[in-house]
Amino acid sequence: MFIVDAHLDLSMNALEWNRDLRSSIQEINDRERHLSDKPDRGLATVSLEELRKGNIGLIVATQIARFVDRNSSLPGWHSPEQAWAQTQGQLAYYKALERSNDLRPIRNLPELYTQLATWPTDQHTIGYILSLEGADSIVSLEYLEIAHEAGLRALGPAHYGPGRYAQGTNATGGMGPKGRELLQKMQELNIILDATHLCDDSFDEAMEHFDGHVWASHHNCRALVDHNRQFSDAQFKELIRRGAVIGMPLDAWMMVPNWERGKSTPKSMGVTLNTMIDHLSHICDLAGNTNHVGMGTDLDGGFGKEQCPHDLETIADLQKIPDLLSKRGFSEDDIKKICHQNWLNFLEKAWA
Repeated sequence: MFIVDAHLDLSMNALEWNRDLRSSIQEINDRERHLSDKPDRGLATVSLEELRKGNIGLIVATQIARFVDRNSSLPGWHSPEQAWAQTQGQLAYYKALERSNDLRPIRNLPELYTQLATWPTDQHTIGYILSLEGADSIVSLEYLEIAHEAGLRALGPAHYGPGRYAQGTNATGGMGPKGRELLQKMQELNIILDATHLCDDSFDEAMEHFDGHVWASHHNCRALVDHNRQFSDAQFKELIRRGAVIGMPLDAWMMVPNWERGKSTPKSMGVTLNTMIDHLSHICDLAGNTNHVGMGTDLDGGFGKEQCPHDLETIADLQKIPDLLSKRGFSEDDIKKICHQNWLNFLEKAWA
């Protein structure tokens, strides 16, 4: 089954974790087993080779760099200009992978159709849509125009904590004048709004002031795991009304309640790929159909095998999902929608 994954932090892994994603997953993990600076050292699940093994031929690949003021305890850059420079290094990494024919930029429908036509016979060059997770690095709206010209096609205004344009996970408050100006410029440039990580107040303001195309690249259900990182049923219904597709992440703490970081394990908490399907099914029940869900795994987004479904060894194991969906009563047409067609239908509308 062809799979689209709508959220992968490839460049963050390359530049901050120092992972050569062209290496095998075994090589990546072997090189860092002696390291302890991050909890997922030696436990990575994502490489380009594993994407190919998993028939994951189209992804949304991120840039990410947070600005923090002197009172923040979050990691980040001390000026928007530094954050911008970090995202440009990440962009340079993607451009280098383009030159080696490992990645192909997907910025419009002709490029999308070329990728879909080429992939079945040449499963080497993975198509990627460029997204920015958190808008702190957009120094001014002129920089957003520069980013769009360089290929940016989706943007989430916030990440964790307070942001320059919106408030994110564990923060409160609306977007304010600067955030609304950002939304207006995004709409003019036809940049997709990624609602992921917006706190409740900023989500409401974004929905009120943005009339463009909206998705949620990686988001689970507050009804199943009660945390502000998740969306409520009312928020999902608004996204469904707007024609959004919601990607299902595989970060264990968002999949089951009462996860304790550094203590809980996927096996002890019973976290499997079926747990993801519980969240997916909940959204389908709200929508009354399967038209608004897909994959947005966030694998190796700061966590590895220590904090993802225990029946997943690498991202290639997304190929287990079609059979699991079938066993849960989803039809073949439903399974195709979830694995790829909903994202493709969304892009056809957004880029028409």
